[in-house]
Amino acid sequence: MTGLSSKQAAQLMADGKGNTQVAKSAKTVKQIVKENTLTYFNLIFVVLALLLIVSGAWNSLTFLPVIIANTLIGIIQEIQAKKVLDKLTIMNAPVSVVYRDGRPKKMRTEQLVLGDVVVLEGGTQIPADAEVISGEIAVNEALLTGEADEITKQPGDELMSGSFVVSGKCAARLTHVGADAYINKLTLKAKAVETDDRSEMVRAIDGIVKLAGIVIIPIGILLLYQSIGTAGSSFTSAVPSMVAAVIGMIPEGLYLLLSVTLAVSAMRLARKQVMLHDMKSIESLARVDVVCVDKTGTITDNAMLVADAVPVRQMNRAQMERAGDLVSRYLGALDDSNATSEAMIDYFGEMKSGDALETLPFSSRYKYSAVRFREGVFVLGAPEIVLKRHFNLYQDEVNHYAAKGYRVVVFGQAVNAGAIPQNGLDQCDVDPIFFVMLQNPIRENAAETFKYFASQGVAVKVISGDNPVTVSEVAKRAGIAGADHYVNAQTLNSKQDIDDAVKTTTVFGRVTPEQKREIVHALQAQGHTVAMTGDGVNDILAMKDSDCSIAMASGSEAAVQAAQVALLDSDFSHMPQIVSEGRRVINNIERSATLFLVKNIFSFLLSIFTIVSIIKYPLTPSQISLVSMFNIGIPAFFLAMEPNNRRIEGHFIQRVMLRAMPAALTDFFMIAAMVVFGQTFGVGNQDISVASTFLLAIVGFIILYNISKPLNPFRAIVIAGCIAGLVVLAVTMNSLFDIQFVSVKCVMLFVLFAVATVPCMQVLTKFFIFIDHLAAKRTGKKTIAYENFE
Repeated sequence: MTGLSSKQAAQLMADGKGNTQVAKSAKTVKQIVKENTLTYFNLIFVVLALLLIVSGAWNSLTFLPVIIANTLIGIIQEIQAKKVLDKLTIMNAPVSVVYRDGRPKKMRTEQLVLGDVVVLEGGTQIPADAEVISGEIAVNEALLTGEADEITKQPGDELMSGSFVVSGKCAARLTHVGADAYINKLTLKAKAVETDDRSEMVRAIDGIVKLAGIVIIPIGILLLYQSIGTAGSSFTSAVPSMVAAVIGMIPEGLYLLLSVTLAVSAMRLARKQVMLHDMKSIESLARVDVVCVDKTGTITDNAMLVADAVPVRQMNRAQMERAGDLVSRYLGALDDSNATSEAMIDYFGEMKSGDALETLPFSSRYKYSAVRFREGVFVLGAPEIVLKRHFNLYQDEVNHYAAKGYRVVVFGQAVNAGAIPQNGLDQCDVDPIFFVMLQNPIRENAAETFKYFASQGVAVKVISGDNPVTVSEVAKRAGIAGADHYVNAQTLNSKQDIDDAVKTTTVFGRVTPEQKREIVHALQAQGHTVAMTGDGVNDILAMKDSDCSIAMASGSEAAVQAAQVALLDSDFSHMPQIVSEGRRVINNIERSATLFLVKNIFSFLLSIFTIVSIIKYPLTPSQISLVSMFNIGIPAFFLAMEPNNRRIEGHFIQRVMLRAMPAALTDFFMIAAMVVFGQTFGVGNQDISVASTFLLAIVGFIILYNISKPLNPFRAIVIAGCIAGLVVLAVTMNSLFDIQFVSVKCVMLFVLFAVATVPCMQVLTKFFIFIDHLAAKRTGKKTIAYENFE
């Protein structure tokens, strides 16, 4: 096998015949800067700033430094996250074994070129369209075709990129690469069809931002028209009022907060050797209430070893040696690279005798492998599969070993078989020779990890291809709740059987890859958010259909590439950290979004009231900036970085809106009433404006206190610091923030309505609690929007 020379490969790459991927790549620094600066709202801010400059209202430009700082923070954080993630991406890019200059070498799949000869074996994903030139493999094309059948590929057969090798080993020549490869053609077609794969939270925030973007322009125009054309105000005085109203309606920091928090979260996880292939997975993980795990690689270490090989019948020393040599020849003929084969090779050795007449690599679908020598057909696999109707003769012995936590496989000879049975052993009797006991040590932190899940209300389902008794015993030792509730998946013959089993069963044994997917579907149909962990090709179908897929990097390359989350050090004990990180992000953004929406809803309602009632908008841009800084911006930043392990429940937008409405309506009712009252009793506009500013701040701190419950020292310091900061700036920089000339009338007006603010907000809060309870009673779901408000 020679393959291409380095010179030929370099020329083909220069000619554009490299295996370049068309999947979405990471953003460049230029794109990050562009996306953070050239935004719709930044354009609006520039226009507003120009209007203020033209009108001479220089002190109303205090919002600009905040906008610039927000933009710079967003750029810096995203670039830092990009550097960390790019480094991990390069370190963990998919690689292929390719023949260059006559020697096999590992290269990243994107460095392959047309005509390269690659080596494919069990667990690898096919990097480009190819043709088998030697060897034989079993391929699963389910990710491309939806069909879960394993297809045998021999010399001359075509291989489609994106499918994965289940078993066997072959050499193949690449026939279509880059954009011409089948998987990339599918990707391009998918890109042509718009699909919404954003998470619920991102969709909700996008909706809020787009709605604000639509309403601010007509409202801004109407406010200018009302001030100048109807109320008779000058352009110089009308512009600041209009700008204040528009700024109040723009959730300028909400989307930035989301982007920065997600980027920081991805960076934090990357430093813990956790790589996110999809940012949506952070939210999915936070909402997970069922985690499906395989025994090997999650509960136990990947390293498998043979504890013992027990002959079924008594043998003398010579017979034992001959039987052991037969197993060695068998393993040498199969050339399989799975964990079972490698453990058996360590125990029995591997003899490449070259006398195999026919081979059948192990299939997770049939759960056995076979080799035909001159002396007969020999089979290795699960006892109940291989021994079939004679299994009952050996069941007690197998269960005895399984109850000790061993995975048991049987090696035997097929009786009167002229060829290898390709579709099961129903018509073939097997005479057993050895029972082989395999074991994986339980991971050091497994018990602690599963204890965490139990404490967080996350159920664990163990789904394995092994004997259910063995898996149950291992699960018990790992401390998984309900591990004694197990079932043999071979007895689950219908969708209804699986639907019923997932309600009460914790351990599923003898599960096929298709059944793993059906178990995930059944859990999802019952309203669960399901995470699927895996490390092998037999896990990929279920991982793809789960709400969040997690792969162990030490497992198959195909599984790692198919997963949304990859544990680069294959340490399952990272799972609590990942779930906690997801919950921290979603809970804290939810709290911060409440703060933003209070201002946006209030500003919208007050703008409409101002237009209809033909009064002057009472606040200035500087006053809005001052209150926003200490009611929203600073506390939102600190709260977004705080640990928060509360389980995610309910709809994001529903929770945020229900929590924001009492404060927003209190702001609106109190300030609208204050304006009308003040104008009726001859209080000046400046006094009304300053009183409105402090009233807005009071309500802001009340809602900040409410969403910070239960208080802890950190939250108390944040709230106290924000109150102190607002007071200090209002006193020391009063002219900049339009707080000058605080008269007796202003103080009396503020005190009068401040006293009414607390009972008003209490009444509105109780009203929305009632609405929330009513909705919960109708839907039958737990009331959760106001869990800390009562």
